[in-house]
This record gives sequence, structure tokens and C-alpha cells, in this order.
Amino acid sequence: MEITSFIVNFAAQFEDSDISKFTPKTNFKIEIEEWDSLISLSVIAMVDEKYGIVIKGEDINNSKTIEDLFLIVKQKYEQ
Repeated sequence: MEITSFIVNFAAQFEDSDISKFTPKTNFKIEIEEWDSLISLSVIAMVDEKYGIVIKGEDINNSKTIEDLFLIVKQKYEQ
């Protein structure tokens, strides 16, 4: 599992945000204006579909950056 493909999949959940805004260090809840609870649900569904991993809202709440969320998903993926 690579962070680059995770970022592309993550960014695909956003309709109006330019992909250049998405980096491992992006604080997605603050820096991406489009972030809301519906996108949060889309991210949860994307992680399930693409990686076969179930994450919860708590996992997103505990993440500040895209890399934080990636590391949670990666840890669950490797278990």
C-alpha cells in the first residue's frame, strides 16, 4: 500500500478541490474547504471498497493529516 495511490483515491472524493491541494501533510479538515460529514462518509466507503478495510468516524476524527489517516488504514490493512 502506497500513500500516493491513497491520496489519489482520497482526493477523488472531492468534486471541487484541486488535486494539488492534497499532500501527505494536508490537514484535510482545515485546509480543504469542501470537507464535510458527507465526504467523511465517502472516505469511509472508499477505504472499504478500495482496501477492504473498515474505518470509523473515530479514525477520521483522530487524524489531522491525510498521512495520519493513511497510517491508520495501512496498520489495519497489515493486520
